[in-house]
Amino acid sequence: MRDLHLLTDKPVMYVCNVGEREANSENSYMKKVKEIAARENAVVAVISAAVEAEVSELPASERAEFLRGLGLQESGLDQLIHKGYRLLDLITFFTAGPKEVRAWTVRRGTAAPQAAGTIHTDFEKGFIRAEIMKFADLSRLRSEGAVKEAGLFSVEGKDYVIADGDVAHFRFNV
Repeated sequence: MRDLHLLTDKPVMYVCNVGEREANSENSYMKKVKEIAARENAVVAVISAAVEAEVSELPASERAEFLRGLGLQESGLDQLIHKGYRLLDLITFFTAGPKEVRAWTVRRGTAAPQAAGTIHTDFEKGFIRAEIMKFADLSRLRSEGAVKEAGLFSVEGKDYVIADGDVAHFRFNV
């Protein structure tokens, strides 16, 4: 069946576009969509295009406060991204070096060598180990050295499953 790539077998997300006043409440149409989604094992995202237009024009520093004022925890775009990732069973891990930080998307349950392979196939072929920090730890402690000092840095082998928010440095030899 998988080789057929049937549209009817794909995950489904319904997006309800509502007015600004309904962005944090529920109306009869949303209830119907949610009932249909529940029967189909689908996901529902409720956004207001009007709110999204206003948010896009605000400076980044004011967006969270504006959304809180409307009773919203995150923007509609962020909601779509988060629900889409969950629906597709995706996670993000990071690589960081002196010149750049990159985010990489892989399926949940991906082993370290295969995650390294998303960066470059040679990384997977010659995988030796993965040096791992959690983004939350790095953000809180502010440096790789502080993470190591706190004992929150780990060296992992081929069986390690990459977790959402890992900051990874892959060692390889080809």
